[in-house]
Amino acid sequence: MSHETKNACRTILLVDDHPLLLEGLARLITAEDGLGVCGMAGSVQKALAQVESLKPDLVVTDLTLPGRNGLELIKDLGAIHPEIPVIVLSMHDEMIYAERVLRAGGRGYVMKDTPPQVLLEAIRVVLRGGVFASQTVTTHLLKTLANHKSASRPGSPMECLTDREMEVFELIGHAKSNHEIASQLGISPRTLDAHRAHIREKLGLADGNELTRHAIRWVEVGMIES
Repeated sequence: MSHETKNACRTILLVDDHPLLLEGLARLITAEDGLGVCGMAGSVQKALAQVESLKPDLVVTDLTLPGRNGLELIKDLGAIHPEIPVIVLSMHDEMIYAERVLRAGGRGYVMKDTPPQVLLEAIRVVLRGGVFASQTVTTHLLKTLANHKSASRPGSPMECLTDREMEVFELIGHAKSNHEIASQLGISPRTLDAHRAHIREKLGLADGNELTRHAIRWVEVGMIES
């Protein structure tokens, strides 16, 4: 589904699996001078197809999508259409995910619970060639950079997880079964077992039950206390 765009608009493709949210975002964006929505997609596969046909100036995507996730969309677009920037609009804790999004090639990270004007500001900043993140994230990234340079302290254990391990950890926290996780991520049970073992090792967890408890707690409160 697409919305008509005004003349000389910078066009945006919206990616989210919630149709009502897509409609709301489209109304917000098309009400702005110089901005238009050229299409909507509910999955990575559909988004990539629409990018090929619509050639948007910008993609705004959620992280959590059916099948493959928003991080994978960013990496795919970086490989095949590096000229098209991506902003993530997500409910996930920016202190955990914003850095991952930027490392993957994303150009902005906006929380869904922020005022609508923040997203519009992010869109304009990124379309001008900039990178957008909240002041909280910017400060955190600068501190992280300083810590890495000084090598005085190890990073948070959560920062040691790969993007795929973070996906697995989050799905465990949402009480998904091994079969459901493997199916959603398109991986074999053996590969999933390997990911679980790596997560336990990196987080210093004794067994699968402790992994499940920590994952659920992390999903509920947004962090694991050290």
